[in-house]
Amino acid sequence: MTSPLFDHPALARHRSPRTTTPAMFLHELAARQISERLTEVNRTFTKPAIVTAFPDIWADFLPGATRFADHENLHLPDAGFDLIVHGLSLHWSNDPVGQIIQCRRALRPDGLFLAALFGGETLTELRQSLARAESAVSGGLSPRVAPMAGLRDLGALLVRAGFALPVADREKIGVRYRSLVALMHDLRAMGETNAMADRRRSFTPRALFDLAEQIYADEFGDGATGIPATFEIAFLTGWAPDESQQKPLRPGSATTRLADALHSVEQPAGDFTPGAVRKNKREQP
Repeated sequence: MTSPLFDHPALARHRSPRTTTPAMFLHELAARQISERLTEVNRTFTKPAIVTAFPDIWADFLPGATRFADHENLHLPDAGFDLIVHGLSLHWSNDPVGQIIQCRRALRPDGLFLAALFGGETLTELRQSLARAESAVSGGLSPRVAPMAGLRDLGALLVRAGFALPVADREKIGVRYRSLVALMHDLRAMGETNAMADRRRSFTPRALFDLAEQIYADEFGDGATGIPATFEIAFLTGWAPDESQQKPLRPGSATTRLADALHSVEQPAGDFTPGAVRKNKREQP
């Protein structure tokens, strides 16, 4: 059995006092972004649900939605909803594809799944600075910033979960903090501090953080006051399969030649002529 990546009891302790502090601005931003995506969908949803660790933050943007805690077992009823939103907590799951599959099963045919989660470039500056500082101070490394998936891998999760018309996109947010201490304070207020199962449990020497802040400023600062921090929010969209949805055409069923659409000259296989291709490109309007 594979050991869990995250320590969920520790994660619950980190989250317990956090609900409405100003540090929750990223949750509010993600909720607004998902609201905007819903306005672009020509559909009225009558049975929505929200999966979130912070219901007070997410409840207002979709009134009347059934709320579920982001446990590994979501306890979602089969085919119970026509819209499920997973609100900025999937990155802490030990089995993210399992949670997405649970959401897919809980959707009615042609139901919509929308998720927001932190992506791979989140806190890249902090991750690199802490790693270099710890290597210099202690001669080794321990996990201090949770690993987060890249956009391509996240899109693949939708496919594995059986969603139709999968889409993954992202938004990068740059935030400036006056110091490393201020950044760490905000992360604690978000409930996003280190909950890695293999994290070091011993006391962290002050020298490590002092060196990390120096490296952070030297490597990523721009001479202005404070330090920058990158947050990448990935948005996943998928539809529960239904016969009414558009399907890709069968291979060989096209009625228009690609060469005609590109205003190009079709070359038989094995007769590729680079000069002809360059000429065709120049002739395109």
